[in-house]
Amino acid sequence: MAGHSKFKNIMHRKGAQDKKRSNLFSKLSREITVAAKMGALDPDMNPRLRLAVNNAKAQSMPKDNIQRAIDKASGGDEENYEEVRYEGYGPGGSAIIVEALTDNRNRTATAVRTAFSKNGGNLGTEGSVAHGFERLGYIEYGPEAGDEDKVLEAALEAGAEDIQSSEDGHEIWTAAEDLHEVSSNLENALGEAKEVKLAWKPSLTVEMDEKGAGTLLKLIDALDDDDDVQTVWGNYEISDEVMAKLDA
Repeated sequence: MAGHSKFKNIMHRKGAQDKKRSNLFSKLSREITVAAKMGALDPDMNPRLRLAVNNAKAQSMPKDNIQRAIDKASGGDEENYEEVRYEGYGPGGSAIIVEALTDNRNRTATAVRTAFSKNGGNLGTEGSVAHGFERLGYIEYGPEAGDEDKVLEAALEAGAEDIQSSEDGHEIWTAAEDLHEVSSNLENALGEAKEVKLAWKPSLTVEMDEKGAGTLLKLIDALDDDDDVQTVWGNYEISDEVMAKLDA
């Protein structure tokens, strides 16, 4: 996947995978409900909720589903989810960070540990791989937002720290605490983004061979299939040649 978006590589073709997952809306709903419980029920007054709602809209989640997820936050008898992060090692020396929202830590920990052990990985302790990543804000625009010069100028004026442009679109990076402000400024200049979220960006990446990549993608698929897992991040690179062989 070299030559395309490196971050999309790291996220394991997330856009294509999300559309296939039957539990996508469930994951999006959970994030919306948790975000609403942590602040105001109005997305304009709650930055995290606004990000969750915008990402749900980007995945074509119906407005009724979004509103129901917000309404759940005001119902005192609903499940209480907590955020949990798991860190581990995948095939080929890859590092993996798993973010989950769960109402049962034991169930989620067992499922994540099983996914690692059955697919060539090992679950580590907290902090075992996070030191190799930066916690940053991530904003994605498609190529229709404009050429590189236009988006670069808008990003710098909005307060972004870095931008990577390709034929597939534009990836804009910010400090984590500046994500809401920068994304709001960019929305005024470029319109609504395809995706806005907090991300784990690796400082260094490792190149995967065909065998390692095949096992690694099975691990990530197994994690993605778990209802409690929200996002999976990694520090791997898979070349176009290797990906073509895996997709054949």
